[in-house]
Amino acid sequence: MESSQPPDHQPPPPPPGPQAPSAPQAPSAPEAPPGGWEQPIAAQQAPGWHGQPLATWGSRGAAQVIDWLILLVPVILIVVIVVAIAAGSDTGAVVTGVVSFLAYLVVAFFYAPVLMGRDGEHNGQTWGKQTMGIRVVRDSGEAMSFGWAALREIAVKGFALGIAGSVIPLIPYLVDYLWPLWDDENRSVHDMIVSTHVVRA
Repeated sequence: MESSQPPDHQPPPPPPGPQAPSAPQAPSAPEAPPGGWEQPIAAQQAPGWHGQPLATWGSRGAAQVIDWLILLVPVILIVVIVVAIAAGSDTGAVVTGVVSFLAYLVVAFFYAPVLMGRDGEHNGQTWGKQTMGIRVVRDSGEAMSFGWAALREIAVKGFALGIAGSVIPLIPYLVDYLWPLWDDENRSVHDMIVSTHVVRA
């Protein structure tokens, strides 16, 4: 006698109701436009001062060397003139040498202030800085005047460093010229004293 199997009993489907929300999908990356062009990455701004890129220590040093060479030309001329006069008169050679030396001091002291005080695109530039494409700017935003350039070049770089150098030979000059190597804004000591920066022109 065969035993009858009860028919398979399946539970009724659950009534319709609210279902758990599905997990949000991560937004897909935008496709590149035809031709392979993609949005360029924004370039990082180079370190500078008020948007102006700073002059490097090397460019500052090269500008200084050029200025020294320019000022060396009058020295050579003075020596040639004194030697030529000394051949005929010792007294004339002495007088010429003294006068020429005093004239050279005037030129050497006023060389940078006169050039840096020029109006227009060469303001803040000596011929050395002009050659290297750098300039001195004031932190106040004002143009570099003859008076401010004289304060920077004669009073601070000339007299102040000269007095300090007479107490401790060479060290003040080395500290001043090497200071931009570790300063965040590439300033020398005299830049910090007179509130100036050296930037690319």
